[in-house]
Amino acid sequence: FLALYISNQENREHYSFSSSSSLHLSSPSLSLSRNWTHDVFPSFHGEDVRKDFLSHIQKGFERKGIRQFNDNEMERGESISFQLVRAIRESKIAVVLFSRNYASSTWCLDELVEIMKCRREFGQIVIAVFYKVDPSDVFRKTCDGKTNEEVRRWRVALAEVATIAGYHSSNWDNEADMVENIATDVSKKLTLFMRSIDFNYDLVGMGAHMEEMRRLLYLDSDEVRMIGIWGLPGIGKSTITKFLFKQLSQRFNVSLYIKDINALYTRPASSDVEFMSLLTYQKDNKVFNLRVEREKLKHKKVLVVIDNVHRSVQLDEMMKVSPWFGPGSRVVIAVQDREVLDAHRIGYVYRVALPSDYEAMQIFCMAAFGQKFPKDGFEDLARRVCNIAGRLPLRLKIMGSYFRGMSKQEWIDKIDKIDQL
Repeated sequence: FLALYISNQENREHYSFSSSSSLHLSSPSLSLSRNWTHDVFPSFHGEDVRKDFLSHIQKGFERKGIRQFNDNEMERGESISFQLVRAIRESKIAVVLFSRNYASSTWCLDELVEIMKCRREFGQIVIAVFYKVDPSDVFRKTCDGKTNEEVRRWRVALAEVATIAGYHSSNWDNEADMVENIATDVSKKLTLFMRSIDFNYDLVGMGAHMEEMRRLLYLDSDEVRMIGIWGLPGIGKSTITKFLFKQLSQRFNVSLYIKDINALYTRPASSDVEFMSLLTYQKDNKVFNLRVEREKLKHKKVLVVIDNVHRSVQLDEMMKVSPWFGPGSRVVIAVQDREVLDAHRIGYVYRVALPSDYEAMQIFCMAAFGQKFPKDGFEDLARRVCNIAGRLPLRLKIMGSYFRGMSKQEWIDKIDKIDQL
């Protein structure tokens, strides 16, 4: 009976991963393990906004129960303090209020450098607000008398934040409406953020996977790079691709996650249009001018993550469309057959290895007990089941769910029957 249960669950799991393709707009990313002290860190030039616009923003956050860092008008020197750096790193969202003198302040620019660093490394959400200033004016300002390295870091941070869609006071007739809209947006992003944490809670071994993927992705490079993820069925490729997408999607202008490429290329003649309709968020394959849409993509940083690529012909299609993407774009493809990647000379490949015995026990226990270790009195029983299941993550999860809620005697009876086979 247990063998039949495992077989049925493995088939259901495979089907749930491969039955459809899906599009995800950029959503909050999250760090694997962070101490979140604040919901929001506001970065601003005090003389420009503290007594009016900033106070209105803060009131809007307070009405929605959003916890924000308050600098209590701390004295500002030549460089930001450790206290501010820690506050930035312990905030889920950074709201950058660009004003007339923001880019003339070394303090503000140093804050911005740290914020964009957190965005890259921890997936911090960044919201840009341009208050009574044109973005082009902000990005033209520089600071004299500083080292070339300081100026370079500031310019890189300004250039990076320029790619983020922001709020512009010139687009609003009523400042109160703008403040309410920003507060609502932040509240929604925090809700999605917490859902992401719940979804990804305690994913065993994900830190090591992400560390290796970041090395292969090399996000600081402007090249358009394709990366393969290769491994056995049930080893966790889908979990890795989903988590990776959640981590990185906010950093790209366009982001697309496809569960199964088979559902995308239903008719070879229309594959370009179907793919473009997903990239441009248009329904029913309504792409009015394919050439125009391609040209637009050449100026955008694109992230495409595709799970369950089984055949070389599917990858042929991706090789055709990747030249459409702008500098810094990344395409991540998960396969079971390494030959599919080799046939297209994809040199950046992450081989997903089986978890260690210790990690295998954690995976099983999360499914069986809802925690990373066995309940008291179940230690030996959990170890016996793990030995039977091996170290394949999907099988460990299925067997864990099978035993979940059973009494100790039921565990013993089921395991004894398995041992007799």
